[in-house]
Amino acid sequence: MYDDTYFINEALKEAKKSLAEGGIPIGAVLVKDGKIISRGHNRLIQNDSVILHAEIDTIENAGRLNHEDYLQSVLYTTLSPCPMCSGAILLYNIPKVIIGENTTLMGAECLLEKNGVEVVVLNNLECKKLFEKYVEENPESWNNELSKVGNSTDVCDF
Repeated sequence: MYDDTYFINEALKEAKKSLAEGGIPIGAVLVKDGKIISRGHNRLIQNDSVILHAEIDTIENAGRLNHEDYLQSVLYTTLSPCPMCSGAILLYNIPKVIIGENTTLMGAECLLEKNGVEVVVLNNLECKKLFEKYVEENPESWNNELSKVGNSTDVCDF
């Protein structure tokens, strides 16, 4: 049986794929019954996209699952999900999200929790180092992405 470390390492593989493609190193996997059913990574830069975050890419790559499949799934992501990705998690009723780390960027975890999603943060050092290195080496690119969303991660401070 695989554990959280295994699946977050698989999400890290996706993050590294994004980086190798010239993108932002964030990755995710969707797991059902202990098996990966979908993978994805951030494709904002590669696809000149405004929505292809790792979590959205992963949900899209899963195809049209039925309601029960989503209810039995766990989403693993290397970085805390933003409000858009958290909305997709809620829309598809994914009951549990396991996050590699949330110290480099805090997403909308409170939105998930307020809507009954179990959120687990692993504080994975490799996730943190990979993302910090990207931000350090690509400040203009990262600041450009951040400027598009402003301070929208404070969705629970209302």
